[in-house]
Amino acid sequence: MSAPPMTMSADEARRVTLFAQGLLGPRLRGGAATTLRRLGGVQLDTISVLARSHELVAYARHGAIPRTSIEAAYWGPRSATFEYWSHAACVLPLEEWPLYEFRRRAFRVRGRRWHFLEDAAASCAEVIARLRNEGPLTARELGGAKKGGTWWDWSEIKIAAEWLLDTGELVCRERRGFQRVYDLAERAIPPDVAQVEWSDEECATLLVQSAGRSLGVATARDLAVYKGLPATLVQRVLRHTDLEPVLVQGWARPAFVAPGATDVLTRRVTSRNLLISPFDSLTWDRERTKRVFGFAHRLEAYVPRHMRQHGYFAMPVLGGNRLVGLVDPGRRGHTLVAKQITLVTKAAARRVAAALVEAASWVDCHDVAIERVDPVERTSEVEAFIADYR
Repeated sequence: MSAPPMTMSADEARRVTLFAQGLLGPRLRGGAATTLRRLGGVQLDTISVLARSHELVAYARHGAIPRTSIEAAYWGPRSATFEYWSHAACVLPLEEWPLYEFRRRAFRVRGRRWHFLEDAAASCAEVIARLRNEGPLTARELGGAKKGGTWWDWSEIKIAAEWLLDTGELVCRERRGFQRVYDLAERAIPPDVAQVEWSDEECATLLVQSAGRSLGVATARDLAVYKGLPATLVQRVLRHTDLEPVLVQGWARPAFVAPGATDVLTRRVTSRNLLISPFDSLTWDRERTKRVFGFAHRLEAYVPRHMRQHGYFAMPVLGGNRLVGLVDPGRRGHTLVAKQITLVTKAAARRVAAALVEAASWVDCHDVAIERVDPVERTSEVEAFIADYR
């Protein structure tokens, strides 16, 4: 008879999660490339408040890391990365290129993108010929990304390039001015990586294990969402992974823990006070964030201004092993502006103040200004802590 699964408290699950995500214990060493491999991928987004999200993710784990070194780790000439669809558009470790063949196969079976190409064969052939003759190019250099209409009003060439990226004939391993640079996969992916071929089940097994290490403890749903895998495929391969069953108190569904993930529970580790990007892998899965941290949050950047509750780019604040509040940041010159601070715990004022002062230093701001605090009666408390930390 097999032994019953281990049991973990909700607080222990939070500690395991934070340590696995590189947000509890010593700062990560080795630069942004270390973060990329610890998380198995970093989500990309065009919104830039204080810094772009991929920069904020590295800052949260390394401290005041130079932003130029982050860019070099992701897209520099010696970087070992590529961009592709994981749970969203992500920069991923180059060695994981073979693991996403399951998705490239699915795109090829589908046969088209959601956009309509009037002459797909001709447009794709033109893109490939240009890249083969001229080397890596951005969509603008290929002939323009847009027709001139709305944000998604892509040109035929842009649609073709993205389709070829989806199916694996092209790859993005570089950005210029945050524009994707397209290249031929046959030229840009090293042969020893490109020649690895795995079935969908083999891809999923390795991706589930990777997700398990990055999350520490997770349900089958969490594992599927983290890597953008079909839930049915995850269920098929779970028994082939090295993850062990665990019951987490308060979680309605069974969970799985990565090898060695619980070691943190027997150690004394340092905690941090940090602003966390809404696209950080710690919090972008709203259902998991609610379950693990008891913290409800959603990005309001695309919510009409009059309907926003917490602000355009409200960033969760990590205080110790809990999420203690939200800050909607901005800047005026060398002043970091907290346009709205939302406090959700008694200790939140001190934690938020510490996080704001540290973030201000990283983005070269010499002062912190507060516009609004909720609840308003705690405004002076936050201001006093900011004065103490400066």
